[in-house]
Parts: sequence; structure tokens; C-alpha cells
Amino acid sequence: MKCPFCGHVESKVIDSRESKKGISIRRRRECISCARRFTTYEKIEEIPYMIVKKDGTRQMFDRQKLLRGLLKACEKRPIAVGKLEEIVEEIESRLQERPEKEMKSSDIGALVMERLKDLDKVAYVRFASVYREFRDVLEFKQELETLLKEK
Repeated sequence: MKCPFCGHVESKVIDSRESKKGISIRRRRECISCARRFTTYEKIEEIPYMIVKKDGTRQMFDRQKLLRGLLKACEKRPIAVGKLEEIVEEIESRLQERPEKEMKSSDIGALVMERLKDLDKVAYVRFASVYREFRDVLEFKQELETLLKEK
């Protein structure tokens, strides 16, 4: 495994852990050359799952893209990255459990929003603003009023 810091190709595995649902293995590695540590994930390669976008185009499911979106929504919020990884893993599991290999991006967005709503309201509104493409402050206000009514 190539070190992301120095580029050396040899590293040693320090710790290996299976994910909660057994989908992947998380490995902590240490570079033989620079002694810095990094994390890798190992998983079975399967038939790619496709995401059907709003405009009808298809794109391969990218867990890192989903995680980046969650990280952006949760920026400067007191939410552990592990929680966000759990959300991504749950969504990936649901996708794998489906008999068909496609899922609408709107379904994924709805799942993410459902989880964020329980986790952190600010992150939920941030994610909703991008996912639902809020155009003005009025749409933000309507979403906030809906959240306040639910309390």
C-alpha cells in the first residue's frame, strides 16, 4: 500500500477491524519509511451500483462523494466522523440489499436527511439547502418552520 505522505510502497498493518455489518475491513497502517500512520478500507468488489440523477443520467455510487457531502453539511458541528461513516455504510447496505442495481438520488437524499434530522438540525438544514436546491431565504424559513413545528 503506497504511503499518502511520502509515496513509499511498503507499510505494515497495525490494526484491522471489520465494519459493523461486515461490508468492509478498516486497516490502520504505518509506513515503513516515514513511520506516519494512515487508514485504508478493504472491501469485496461487486457489480457497481448506479445512481439515477434528477436529470435521468446514471452515475456509479461513490461512498466518498456521499461522505464528503455529509462532512460539508456537518462542518464545524459537534458530530463525530464515525457517525457520518455509519450513515454512509447504512445507505450502502440498503443499496446492496436491493434486487435492482439502481437507486434514485432523491431516495438517497431522503435517507440522508432522515438520519441528519435526528443527528443535528443545523446539519440537516445545510444538507437540505443543497439537496432541495433552495433558491432564496423564504425556502430556508419554510424548512425551519417545519422543523420547529415538529418539536
